[in-house]
Amino acid sequence: MEAKAIAKYVRISPLKVNFICKEIRGKQVDEALAILRYTPKRGAKVLKKVLTSAVANAENNFNLDRENLYVAEAYANDGPTLKRWRPRAKGMAYPILKRSSHIGVTVKEKE
Repeated sequence: MEAKAIAKYVRISPLKVNFICKEIRGKQVDEALAILRYTPKRGAKVLKKVLTSAVANAENNFNLDRENLYVAEAYANDGPTLKRWRPRAKGMAYPILKRSSHIGVTVKEKE
């Protein structure tokens, strides 16, 4: 059995969040939460919130035991990009890409 949670349109680059996702993939839920609690990056706070939601979904919707849960998937996909323009020399324009991401976590029960 598996439970998942997704946070959409989060205004952080998916590259920054994927570095943190690699740290928690395959870990027990409590160990992953401890890693996220002490990671000093902005994406860790959002990822912790999504992981907590996935665990709550597993406990409430599927009656899974928290002790047997582990992080099966953690990912950050591209969301829509806001395009802005910055003036440069000689009347040119330089693009500013404000990226967003869809962050998802799937937890499964160990057998």
